[in-house]
Amino acid sequence: MAHTVKALFREDAYLSVAEGTVVAINERGGIILDQTCFYATSGGQPGDIGFFERQDGSKIEIAATICGETKDEIIHVPAANQQLPEIGEQLTLHIDWDRRYKLMRMHTACHLLTVVCPYPITGASVGEEESRIDFDVPDFDGDKASVTEELMRLVEANHPVFVRTISEAELAANPGLVKSKNVRPPSGTGQIRLVCIGEDGTVDSQPCGGTHVTETKEVGDIHIGKIEKKGRENRRFRIRFGPLPAA
Repeated sequence: MAHTVKALFREDAYLSVAEGTVVAINERGGIILDQTCFYATSGGQPGDIGFFERQDGSKIEIAATICGETKDEIIHVPAANQQLPEIGEQLTLHIDWDRRYKLMRMHTACHLLTVVCPYPITGASVGEEESRIDFDVPDFDGDKASVTEELMRLVEANHPVFVRTISEAELAANPGLVKSKNVRPPSGTGQIRLVCIGEDGTVDSQPCGGTHVTETKEVGDIHIGKIEKKGRENRRFRIRFGPLPAA
C-alpha cells in the first residue's frame, strides 16, 4: 500500500530543516515519514540528500530521495550501513542546503531558458553545476552569447517566481502551458501546480513540481556553455553557473 507523505517543499522550498515521524520502512530499507522537506527525484530534478537526526543525537545519512508507487509517496534511501529508525520515531530532517539551493537556482534558470527559446522540450536534466534542456528545433540561428544575454536580462530584471494552482480543466483549455513535447503533467487529482514568473505570470507559467527560488536575481550569473546538435531536429542547450567565458 502506498503512503501519502506531506511534501513540505511544495509550500516552502526554503525549508531546510523539519520534523517528521516514521510511518514505514520498506523492504529495501527505505524510510517513509508522515511529512518531509526532502524533494524526491522527479521532472529532471535530483532528489535531496542530507541526514536525519535522532533524539539521541545520532545521525542517519540519506543518500537519495525517490518517489514510490505514486508521486505522493516519498522514500528516503539511507546510505550504506546506517542504523534504521523505529516505526513511530520522531526525527529532525536536515537537507544538504547548499546543494538544494544550487538546484533551485538551476531549475529556475531552466524555466528562463524556455522563455528565451520557446520551442517544444524533448528532454531536460537539472544539475548542481550544469543543466541541460533539449529542444525540438530543426534550425537555430542564435549562439551562446545571444542566448546568454537574453537569459541574464531576465535574471537581472528580478521577476518574482511563485506557485499557483489551476484545475485540470483550465490546463486542458490552455494546452500551450505545457512545454514538454512528450511528457504530460500528472493527472487525476483535479489540480495542477503552475510555476509562474513575472507579475501575474506574464513572463512564464508552466506545470512543474520542482523547487525554485522566489526572485530571478537569486539565480545569479549563468551562461550557455554549449549548444549541441542531437539528431536531425534536437538541439541541446547546456546551462552553467558563472559569466560567459571570454572567447
